[in-house]
Parts: sequence; C-alpha cells; structure tokens
Amino acid sequence: MAALAGCGGSSSSTTAELQLQREDLVTVGRALAQVRPSVEREVAITKATWQRVANGLPSEGVAKLRAPVERAAASAAQIELPAPLAEARAVALTGPSSQLAGLYRSFAQLAARGWSLIGAAIDEIEDAPPAAARFARENVGLYIESVYDAHFGLAQIGAKLRDGYARLGGPAAFGASLTAQTVARLAATYSEASDRLYPHSGIRLGS
Repeated sequence: MAALAGCGGSSSSTTAELQLQREDLVTVGRALAQVRPSVEREVAITKATWQRVANGLPSEGVAKLRAPVERAAASAAQIELPAPLAEARAVALTGPSSQLAGLYRSFAQLAARGWSLIGAAIDEIEDAPPAAARFARENVGLYIESVYDAHFGLAQIGAKLRDGYARLGGPAAFGASLTAQTVARLAATYSEASDRLYPHSGIRLGS
C-alpha cells in the first residue's frame, strides 16, 4: 500500500509540475507577443545600420555614422521588457520558459548596451584626445559584437518556443490558451530568417 501511495504521489507531483510548465509557457508566449512591435522595430533599424558598422568603424568620416547609430540606440533602448521576462520574475519560471526569458532578456540588454557604446565610441573618436580616440577605436569591436550576439540569441527564441510547446503536449494540451497558430507566428518573428545579422566575419577586435 505504501508503495502504491508513493507511486500515486509521484504521479501527482509530475502532473502538477507539467501543468506549471505549461502555464509558464503560456505566460511567456503572451509576453513575447506583447513585445513584438518593439522587437520588430529594433530589428528593422538595426538591419538598416548593421552593414555600416559590421566590419568596424571606417578610418575616416566616422561622424556620418552618428545619426544612424543614435537611431539604432534609441530603438534598442525602447525594447519592452515586461515583468514575466524580467529577471525578478523569470527566476521562478519552469521548464522551457526559463531559457526563453533568459534569451529575450539578454537580447534586450546586449542590444541596448551595444548600440549605446558604439555611439559613445564614435563621440570619442571624433572629439577625444588621440589616446582616448585610439582606445575607443580599438575596442569598438566588442560593442559591435554585442549587437551581433543580441540578435543571434533573439533568433533562437522561436525554435526553442516551438520545441517546448511540442514537448509539453502541443495543441491538445494547451488548447485556446496557446494555439499552434500563435506559436507559428511567434516562431516566425523570433527566427534566424527574421533576426540574424549578416555579415559577421568582418568584425575584428582591435582594428
């Protein structure tokens, strides 16, 4: 009887854990849908600017990049970070949702910091004494790499959401709370086709 009771307890615990993971995935899915406009805006502006900085800053005429980089920095600063994806709440997430929140949060932080520091480097190169300008130019590759890494992580979210959805039972388990159509739309938004930046190989630290 004790063994049967133990098995029953284990089954109940597993069912409750699975249900919690599903509830968390619904919460994160809704949050990802909420932030889509700010993400798509940042991606569009970043792609419009990326090829001008991907290989490092030019040796001359760097001031011409100030305005587009400022636009990219402003759009990155406006990326939404709703409570379910913020660190304070995300630590309680279970199953696939924890990784999804981490990827999104890293994107938001790296993109905002990367573009802001690229802008600061441009200011240093233009206005600072030669030693400071040289230091800024030698290190700007780190900030450019941060923007690339931000979008690389963003591009993984859709596939991981789709995999987690299937692993937790798919449409039959989630019903109307998180439909296959919603997951497909989110997977298309947070995908390599939508979010990866090209090229990457031209970035050289210390250039």
